Amino acid sequence: MKKLGTLALTLTLLAAGGAHAAEVLEETKDQTSGKSVGGMSGMMVGAIGGPIGMLVGAGIGALFGGEAQDAAGLSERAYKVRTADGEEKVLRSPDNELAIGEKVETRGNRVYREATTLADAGVSYR
Repeated sequence: MKKLGTLALTLTLLAAGGAHAAEVLEETKDQTSGKSVGGMSGMMVGAIGGPIGMLVGAGIGALFGGEAQDAAGLSERAYKVRTADGEEKVLRSPDNELAIGEKVETRGNRVYREATTLADAGVSYR
């Protein structure tokens, strides 16, 4: 019974590593919403040509949708971060403005300030 409890605790602690430490390297642009709107519009227009036209239209629409969002100045905020294992990723953070060199946590494809930084600044997520 004792071994089962130890095994359960070990597996729980290994699976709980959802947040990873990272450091912000630079701020970049994110055109995900423009690409999705352009892709859907292109797919609908391409539907005139059948299934192949839908695929081609969606691809071309996604390319032009991202460029149109960038040209209109509506790009969202994303950050290039270096994770603890040395990997560099581009992650979205449209609501948080982060400084270069700031220590952050990554959860999925989003970047959040570290809990210790929030406690020092007196800020909460509520």
